[in-house]
Amino acid sequence: MRIRRLLIANRGEIAARVVRTCSRLGIESVLAASDADLDSLPARLADRVVRLGGASASASYLDPAAVVRAARSVGADAVHPGYGFLSENPSLARACEAAGIVFVGPTPASLEAVGDKLTARGHALAAGLPVVPGGAAADLAGARAVADEIGYPLLVKAVGGGGGRGMKRVSEPADLAHTLDLATSEAAAAFGDPRVYLERYVTSGRHVEVQVLGDGERAVALGDRDCSVQRRYQKLLEEAPAPLLPDALRAEMAEAALSLARHLRYRGLGTVELLVDRERDTFYFLEMNARIQVEHPVTEMVTGLDLVAEQLAVAEGLPLRLRQEDVVLTGHAIECRINAEDPAAGFRPSPGRIDRVVLPVGDGIRVDTHVQGGSVVPPYYDSLLAKLVVHGRDRADALARTRAALAVLRVEGVPTTVAVHAALLADPEFAAGGVDTGFVARFLAGHPRELVEVGS
Repeated sequence: MRIRRLLIANRGEIAARVVRTCSRLGIESVLAASDADLDSLPARLADRVVRLGGASASASYLDPAAVVRAARSVGADAVHPGYGFLSENPSLARACEAAGIVFVGPTPASLEAVGDKLTARGHALAAGLPVVPGGAAADLAGARAVADEIGYPLLVKAVGGGGGRGMKRVSEPADLAHTLDLATSEAAAAFGDPRVYLERYVTSGRHVEVQVLGDGERAVALGDRDCSVQRRYQKLLEEAPAPLLPDALRAEMAEAALSLARHLRYRGLGTVELLVDRERDTFYFLEMNARIQVEHPVTEMVTGLDLVAEQLAVAEGLPLRLRQEDVVLTGHAIECRINAEDPAAGFRPSPGRIDRVVLPVGDGIRVDTHVQGGSVVPPYYDSLLAKLVVHGRDRADALARTRAALAVLRVEGVPTTVAVHAALLADPEFAAGGVDTGFVARFLAGHPRELVEVGS
């Protein structure tokens, strides 16, 4: 089926990103916007705009019925959910199918298979992937039994969680009961599912993910990304390919991701997230994200692919246009997530009016953003303003180009994390490559005064 009119059920930079591909492919783009986004940059870029609902996410971007109504009202052939919000919600995928509308994403069965983290662990094991030692915790007694088996420190994780939410670290047995209560309450509030499970905490781990693309019959791996630069389990910076990985381990991780995709008969774009244990020189399956990722541009930069275009082709029912041997990685790419947050106030979100934006330009520089001078950052959604993506001939070149681009980038009117990224990239540990997920915590502990000054 040829997609001629696409409803974009999302906002911000990903909405603008999808509009660009639609324009290139001759697909009419219709933005489904909340009241807070009716005059946004993506709304002005799209061919048409349809009101989705009120300003709150629950009244708009998180309402499957509202999305389907919007798609029907404009005669859309398909719905692109972007990332976050309803992108991994099987109810939206099913509602689209029932309405005769193409859902640009995996099947409802695949969404269910990987959306529940315990179920996903089971599928990973069935596909032959190693998983982090752990298990379900129905109550405190069960949690203590699992903890005694895997040892401390450990993580309590929400079964329905994602993006670091519903995740708590436990360092010693005395903290287990209290942390279990906190995690259960947070999971129920954030995901409507109070279930949690326990996993061993890998003290020197790297967060590396493999991008896969499937058509239900065949799958290809599109390289890996390192996402270890995180603050409180939220990614700040990503790069592709992951630096300082042994070739054999990199190949093994790619094959593991493909094994899971084949096992699921996966259709669409997906990311298999893995935890590399630096001390044991091995890796474990963490989860699979059944959508396009925030960090997908670094993969596009090193592969030369338009991943949104590949999503749309698969959604149209076309077989994969790529063979594994067609995937060739060139150079190195780094992405900095620029957020409207105040480092001087503990990285508190900073909504408000943007007065002026200055973006870097040049060879190998890409900025995905939905803001410009005069834009208003609403308080209802996440704080991502822009993604600075830089490609170089190798990692050293990409680092130098990124540092130079950050020196030019300006967002005035609200506090941002631009200077924090500049400081991170100047750090010798990051420059050496292969940092673990504890890097940012160590960095911030050693630079509190500097970050207050640059964030003010």
